[in-house]
Amino acid sequence: MVTTLVQLREALESARLPLEVPKAEPARKARAEMIDQLEDYVLPRLLQIDAPLLTVVGGSTGAGKSTLVNSLVGERVTETGVLRPTTRSPVLVHNPRDSDWFDKARILPDLERTTRASADPGALQLVASEAIPAGLAVLDAPDIDSVEEQNRTLAAQLLGAADLWLFVTSAARYADQVPWEFLKQAADRSAAVAIVLDRTQPSAITEVSAHLARMLTARGLRDSPLFIVPEGEVDEQGLLPSTTVREIRAWLGSLAADAEARTGVVRQTLEGAIRTISKRTYAVADASHDQYEMLERLRADVERSYGHALTEVDRASADGSLLRGEVLARWQEFVGTGELLKTLESKVSWLRDRVTKAVKGQPQQAARVTVAVESGLQTLVLEHAEAAAERTDAAWRAVPAGRVLLDESGEDLSRASRDFRRRAEQMVRDWQQSVLDMVRTEGADKRSTARFLAYGVNGLSVALMVVVFASTGGVTGAEVGIAGGSAVLGQKLLEAVFGDQAVRRLAANARKDLNRRMQVLLETEKRRFTGLLDGLGVVQGSEEALRAGARKVDDLRFAAGPG
Repeated sequence: MVTTLVQLREALESARLPLEVPKAEPARKARAEMIDQLEDYVLPRLLQIDAPLLTVVGGSTGAGKSTLVNSLVGERVTETGVLRPTTRSPVLVHNPRDSDWFDKARILPDLERTTRASADPGALQLVASEAIPAGLAVLDAPDIDSVEEQNRTLAAQLLGAADLWLFVTSAARYADQVPWEFLKQAADRSAAVAIVLDRTQPSAITEVSAHLARMLTARGLRDSPLFIVPEGEVDEQGLLPSTTVREIRAWLGSLAADAEARTGVVRQTLEGAIRTISKRTYAVADASHDQYEMLERLRADVERSYGHALTEVDRASADGSLLRGEVLARWQEFVGTGELLKTLESKVSWLRDRVTKAVKGQPQQAARVTVAVESGLQTLVLEHAEAAAERTDAAWRAVPAGRVLLDESGEDLSRASRDFRRRAEQMVRDWQQSVLDMVRTEGADKRSTARFLAYGVNGLSVALMVVVFASTGGVTGAEVGIAGGSAVLGQKLLEAVFGDQAVRRLAANARKDLNRRMQVLLETEKRRFTGLLDGLGVVQGSEEALRAGARKVDDLRFAAGPG
């Protein structure tokens, strides 16, 4: 069982629940409480079943917990507070012979041990007293309804580490909701509980105690002992008269003296805690499933938006759209179109030699085409990157989980990155250089030919770009229109130097290289969103690890049988 519970604790720690999905907050709270209880109580108690019985005194503000503890011990060992909230270390009173059980981090390992009063709620003050019988320890916890959240959290943690709850309430507060929420938890997990009705006027004892007993019965706590402490004066040390706490002291003493009874209380609470942890694990597993589903939905939103952007950039850079405006004007200057293009549009069967002889391009004109291509392609990529960011942002903001992630990211992800334009420019230039290198490599054995010399590496690379930008349908001599005619010119120029097969290969490689570079560029943009998801630590498999752990705990419990 110890090994299985250690594995279950590891599964709980690994289960991340950061996304704002329905029921996430209760699951986070449950997960934290279970981890704390496993570390603070269940595992230490399983390993040392004979350790002293830990009685945690808990209750509402002003119920008189500290006064009761001091009165049980017979001296002032814990400070009472008039002003609320009282912020101090929890105080654990034990018999000197039991010091070894508590001066080490056997229970409540995250609380630092101290022997002096402290205002640090992260410390556990240890007090040795002969007034506490061996085999028993009493811990004074903060108010369960403190206005300080830290006090409330610590109180719940301490009660979760108790073998026995000594729950203190008063005639004025016994029907309050918060105490009964804690008592319901105790009943649900079969924890050993005793109730102290404190500060009760003698004339009201019969009526109030009868009502309280009925409430305990109705909530599954019928067998819990009920002790009455009447309203009375305290002495100069702030202690109640010994007679008023005699019955409680005697009951605790009898538990300490009876090893069998003490073990029975420990096993009742321990087995109830294990059963409850197993049961609650399934709810955390459901929440873990919901987290992963939401994570995948948000990731799909990103993939869909940027996948669409990549598809659109690919389409627009291959369907001739770029061969208009500035690019077209500069290309026409380079090829000296005039009558040539008009004739080509109506009669595309010219021999390549006739076409190539008509080209009047100069190096500076090829450079102008390159600049126009760079500008047009950069604008195209930027437009779709902006659209992808806007679509992803809108999709995420449609659900609370995505909205919180975006708000906590610290930047506006609805726009492309601030440096995206610069990176897009660099991507286009790198691609153009790659095209230039392809042409230079392909023409290595043709550099001395007249045609190669006539157009140069720059001119031929420009022609290859133009062919790439009208490659969707495989531009052929039968196509008409400005874009088609422009591509045919570029194709004829390249064929005049390299031949048909080489041109097709060059165009395919240049196209593939452009797509790869655009994908890398947009992938970087996409990571602004996916990085937020990856940093959450939500992984597939957490749900099944939790369910498997809970099932194994149940199997071991059932195999052990009742008691």
